[in-house]
Amino acid sequence: MDYEQMADALAFCGNSLLAPMTQTANVGLDPAFWGEFPTFGDEGVACAAQSCAMWAAAFGRRCESADQDAVTRCAVEYTRLFVGPPRPAAAPWETAYRAAAAGAEASVGFGQATFEMRELLREAGLGLSNENHQYEDHMGIELLLLSELFRRAAAADGDAAAAADGDAAGAVAVDDAAVLVRKAASFAVEHPAAWIDAFRAKVTEAAPDGYFASLLGMVEALLQVATR
Repeated sequence: MDYEQMADALAFCGNSLLAPMTQTANVGLDPAFWGEFPTFGDEGVACAAQSCAMWAAAFGRRCESADQDAVTRCAVEYTRLFVGPPRPAAAPWETAYRAAAAGAEASVGFGQATFEMRELLREAGLGLSNENHQYEDHMGIELLLLSELFRRAAAADGDAAAAADGDAAGAVAVDDAAVLVRKAASFAVEHPAAWIDAFRAKVTEAAPDGYFASLLGMVEALLQVATR
């Protein structure tokens, strides 16, 4: 696996879930973007990229036919799904899905998962600027933490490649990269991969033909690769 490419793919998905498309990248509306998306040699990611490309092409035609702005439509969808009012149609926080698994109903964050993520971010030396006042267990933030772990693994892998054969520093870098990849996989299993199915189901129920149902198909495929 190319760790840097995985970091970039996860960062794109995470950022796309943290702000409406009027405030973030709109390349997900371009079928060519998905045509060049890294697949990591995985059939699931390749199928998800193809589905995203097909959705983008069809959505573009619908918007052109209706004389509507595609970015604005996606921003409206984002607000309805993840903001409200009166409340999100598909809560983007892990806490809500833990509550649902326990038989309770919850549509907001701030629970045990929030505290766990806060501690994991602190351990990684990361903090939230939190301009949008998001809880730490937001799916977008979890994907960005996972992205950072893979980015650090890529850096350690690069250090190992740059070291001379038999160099002790190179051996340490190889070990560091392996540790970081295992840490990334463990985090993915315990957090985003544990609730992506339920989150995607909620989004698909609320907006079955929307951008985010398509995007979360890619997220799910990437998490399957990340947890191997």
